[in-house]
Amino acid sequence: MGRKTLPSLNGSSTSVQEADDTLLDREQLIEFYRLMYLSRRTDDREIVLKRQQKIFFQISCAGHEALLVAAGMAMRPGYDWFFPYYRDRAICLTLGNTVEEQLLQAVGAADDPASGGRQMPSHWGIKKLNIVTQSSATATQCLHAVGCAEAGRYFRNHPEASAKPALSSGIDYRQYKDVKFEADEVVYVSIGEGSTSQGEFWESLNTASNAKLPIVFVVEDNGYAISTPVEANTPGGNISKLVANFPNFHFAEIDGTDAIASYKAMVEAVAYCRAGHGPALVHGHVVRPYSHSLSDDERQYRSAEEVEADSLKDPIARMQMYLLREGILNEAEIDRLERQVDEEVQRAADRAVRGPLPVATREAILKHVYSEDLSVTDPRFSTEPQRTPDDAERTMADLINACLKDEMRRDERIVVFGEDVADATRDTALRAGKIKGKGGVFKLTSGLQNEFGNDRCWNSPLAEANIVGRAVGMAVRGMKPVVEIQFFDYIWPAVHQMRNELSVIRWRSNGEYSCPVVIRVPIGGYLTGGSIYHSQSGESIFTHTPGIRVVMPSNALDAVGLLRTAIRCDDPVLFLEHKRLYRETFGRAMYPGPEYAIPFGKAKIVKAGTDVTVVTYGAVVPRALQAAMKIERELGISVELIDLRTLSPYDWETIAESVRKTNRVIVAHEDMQSWGYGAEIAARIGDELFHDLDAPVRRVAAMDTFVAYQPALEDVILPQADDVYKAIAELAAF
Repeated sequence: MGRKTLPSLNGSSTSVQEADDTLLDREQLIEFYRLMYLSRRTDDREIVLKRQQKIFFQISCAGHEALLVAAGMAMRPGYDWFFPYYRDRAICLTLGNTVEEQLLQAVGAADDPASGGRQMPSHWGIKKLNIVTQSSATATQCLHAVGCAEAGRYFRNHPEASAKPALSSGIDYRQYKDVKFEADEVVYVSIGEGSTSQGEFWESLNTASNAKLPIVFVVEDNGYAISTPVEANTPGGNISKLVANFPNFHFAEIDGTDAIASYKAMVEAVAYCRAGHGPALVHGHVVRPYSHSLSDDERQYRSAEEVEADSLKDPIARMQMYLLREGILNEAEIDRLERQVDEEVQRAADRAVRGPLPVATREAILKHVYSEDLSVTDPRFSTEPQRTPDDAERTMADLINACLKDEMRRDERIVVFGEDVADATRDTALRAGKIKGKGGVFKLTSGLQNEFGNDRCWNSPLAEANIVGRAVGMAVRGMKPVVEIQFFDYIWPAVHQMRNELSVIRWRSNGEYSCPVVIRVPIGGYLTGGSIYHSQSGESIFTHTPGIRVVMPSNALDAVGLLRTAIRCDDPVLFLEHKRLYRETFGRAMYPGPEYAIPFGKAKIVKAGTDVTVVTYGAVVPRALQAAMKIERELGISVELIDLRTLSPYDWETIAESVRKTNRVIVAHEDMQSWGYGAEIAARIGDELFHDLDAPVRRVAAMDTFVAYQPALEDVILPQADDVYKAIAELAAF
């Protein structure tokens, strides 16, 4: 292959390989400029609309256009996958997103294809182009890109998993669709230089490097994170110097205002990834000729001299001069092209501002918070236990493990990963039978790696955001990640991913994307020595998060039935497993077969009664049952005990029916009393059932403090059977 010298925008020469994908011909150069100018004029039109109060927010791509059009022209829409950030207008236009579509989002119109008016402008998401719905959070998308690339590789290595799985029940679960994948697809993810300070960015580099994933990271470095200059964010002021030692990476640091240099760098980066060599990072130095957003005034923190110096590097002016200097277009031709773009943008704006607004009803607003096909009456998730050859009663831990194995045998899209969940990462000795294997600190994933292999069960880095963020990227591609957070006490680094990404993807994309991840988490105390960091509860934080189902079984049979529903439904599910109940004698059961499922939102009446209702869940269930049986023997008080089983949604109808019967109610839970889960139940009972009550609503819960190490302290801090007994007696006597 020969070589050809191509002039760069600054007049120097760039040597590139002479091939169709590394050189821009005349028509491509003209289109390159048209797209850059189209992006700038769309920004300018949004600014006008904001000042006319026809839109409500504006943030621009100005100064980034050359780098982003280059990225778009180097990649393939609908073939590769894209996780952009809010400066990425130009790449989205290059991929096929239209000006009208972008302005419909600015207006907040019903026809906005990215979100139906639910997201701010410049929050991209076009499913047909593989542009994945984007949030305002910074750096979270880097981990989604990792998961997406892992899913693409998985489908390439397991093409049979891309088709609908054969279900033994013969029922076609709605979320299962044929998955489209390409053998050499590449994933694009972009980020501003300020966001490289975020942990998710570094976690994503770590995994991409380790796994040699085909991801192109693009750092758009305009020197500022709002008002914070790059040297305050990045040691040495240069992210390329910091990441240079990651193995398996292709790195390029370029002038991102130079269209030719940008295109060359992007083509080389994409080619490196497409060939399977590993990830790439392109660090483009760009400018920001406009303020951070229209809500920001950069004159408060940037000097006029600095802004003027940046204006001399404006990529629009540089590309225009290049076209003139190289004789590709003359002034009249440039003027004609720009007038055509101006007219296109004006027509798009006129149509967008006339677009109908979203329907502002309660029903319409709540649509897509959860999947539409999951209800307590759904026959797919409400089945009877079946007898199996093995009729021995087993623990909750045993049945969860059996359910995971049955589901993984049924559906090749299911993968399991987390900290220490594999049998043995260095598995040679495992295969030789020399070691038993770990399979999780509580052994609930024991045998999964051994049976299903390293690409279906593996150990993650010790990084909880990494676990959940990668799962998000896999799930939007059609996989079913069932991940484990080792202890609830350490879930907090993942909360950003759960609250701002996982929970809201379906709603913010107006139903275009779903993210059916199952997060299994050991939770709770009563451990005799668990102390502060192995005894935490905090489920109310997650029930306060719309879009995530929260499940907490109290016994083995419920655990397997609810876990199967969690895996087969199309919603994200937080599956809380109480550590104290894993191997308790209470609640053991026979394995109910590979199709047994329990619907979400359906409580279980553990014990019927007539005098007092006790509503609870988790490890308080056996303690409340002990108290109920004792008080009935000793005082003749008949207690109706309700196990909620699922906390979001919860079974209000069963609670209300019981309270109308007993006229007295206690809500008991292990978490702290103040601002705990029971407060909402108690408030709703007081609001809707006040006239049915013969006594105040009572709560039994933990003290408003941490769980101590010494068992004598733990016993006082956490609610015990005696606490429930005393509350029942006092309420019955009211």
